[in-house]
Amino acid sequence: MRKVFCIGFHKTGTTSMNRALAHLGYRVCGVRKDLRQSVASGDLAPLFRVIDRFDAFEDNPWPLVFQDLDRAYPGSRFILTRRDVSDWMGSVLNHFGGVSNPMRELVYGPGAGAPLGNEAVYEARYRRHVAEVRAWFQGRDDLLELDLAAGDGWQELCAFLEVSAPRGPFPHSNRRR
Repeated sequence: MRKVFCIGFHKTGTTSMNRALAHLGYRVCGVRKDLRQSVASGDLAPLFRVIDRFDAFEDNPWPLVFQDLDRAYPGSRFILTRRDVSDWMGSVLNHFGGVSNPMRELVYGPGAGAPLGNEAVYEARYRRHVAEVRAWFQGRDDLLELDLAAGDGWQELCAFLEVSAPRGPFPHSNRRR
């Protein structure tokens, strides 16, 4: 089974992707806050040890190191989950509010771990990430962009992974915003 790296930022359908990939039989690794320091220092050996135990990955820190993952795991598939920026920002604010944490400090910069009051920083970083991913994978067929909030689901995901689509609805999670 090829490795599948979901490299969309939080609040773009990461939990839904976890459930969908698990439903398809993948051993899924979600957010790993314990790997933050490894990413910050550039020592990716601990990440690679985790990757060896799973088939698919979503949430942080995976989006932060997508280029390294692409180089280290040739033949892998990458999925960029995304959504409308203003809807994404609303969801981020609703979920995290004024609470900071070290992982978001790594993603958005020192002093920007809390989205409240840092909306422009968050939006700029989100847009930059999407642009960087698109540029990196331009002209290749190993990246799928999914907008789950807009209705993407089993059809697009399963065609990309070359597996049969299961019956039933796509497992959307955290749909409050």
